Amino acid sequence: MSRRPGVPELVERARGGEQLAVARLISLVEDGADAALREVAAALGPHTGHAHVVGVTGPPGVGKSTTASAVVRLLRAQGRKVGVLAVDPSSPFSGGALLGDRVRMGEHAADDGVFIRSMATRGHLGGLAWATPQALRVLDAAGCDVVLVETVGVGQSEVEVVALADTTVVLLAPGMGDGVQAAKAGILEIADVFAVNKADRDGAAQTVRDLRQMLAFGERGAEDAWRPPVVRTVAARAEGVDELVAALDAHRDWLDRGGERARRRRARAEAEIEAIALEQHRNRIGDLRGAVGLTQLAERVLAGEIDPYGAADELTARLGGRAL
Repeated sequence: MSRRPGVPELVERARGGEQLAVARLISLVEDGADAALREVAAALGPHTGHAHVVGVTGPPGVGKSTTASAVVRLLRAQGRKVGVLAVDPSSPFSGGALLGDRVRMGEHAADDGVFIRSMATRGHLGGLAWATPQALRVLDAAGCDVVLVETVGVGQSEVEVVALADTTVVLLAPGMGDGVQAAKAGILEIADVFAVNKADRDGAAQTVRDLRQMLAFGERGAEDAWRPPVVRTVAARAEGVDELVAALDAHRDWLDRGGERARRRRARAEAEIEAIALEQHRNRIGDLRGAVGLTQLAERVLAGEIDPYGAADELTARLGGRAL
């Protein structure tokens, strides 16, 4: 009977480039068991912080997977090791990833310098999966120079990707009607780089002009502030992809020169700590249901004996915290 490797061994093997070890670590964090999450996070901590994390987002149908695949091809030609986390909608039956971008990026399947993983959102809003931050750490520790995070494609609600990415690419395409409108409504503000994909279609020049006009209206800040470039691409033919990768590299260099990367990563760590703490409190509240009077508190609120804030204070006290 074969021995199952522990987390420290898996981390060492992943750092050596073993794809199976990388896959097993990501599976551990996706399973969501608290003990495993803690052990993996502790083991990965000393080996992370090197990868350039690039978020790829935009409305459905703009060619995110095709663009990501073309970017991977160019990065590999430059000798860089690449990870891809493709966040897909969840199957309503299995809870697993529904679309499976690994199929659409099949040309890279035999390349040991590329690791591609589809992750299910499992009901998590904002275009990302709950396990995505830990999966990013796995790929970072495994030596990836660049990690692409391709989001699920839900339009303006995908702004959560900016909390994870060092550089965020917003893709739009001409002839989609509400593409630029979606940008104005929510994702315009998060873009570090814009790519107008399918730029061989009618209307591409107008889409570029619209974006540049909106960016000009919104220009604020110091002279050395980053101004998002607008790149035209036809990802299916690899046209404009070199300009896109050059824009990503330019933004990475800008982040490092001014200390912005450190600031963003500090904010990312703060947000993750807060999210974990809130989840732990939610779990504790769930454990309290019925056992220590949550139902009784609700009944007292309905009876007018106590207001919801007072009830929440009582519940907080029972959790061992301090009432606000």
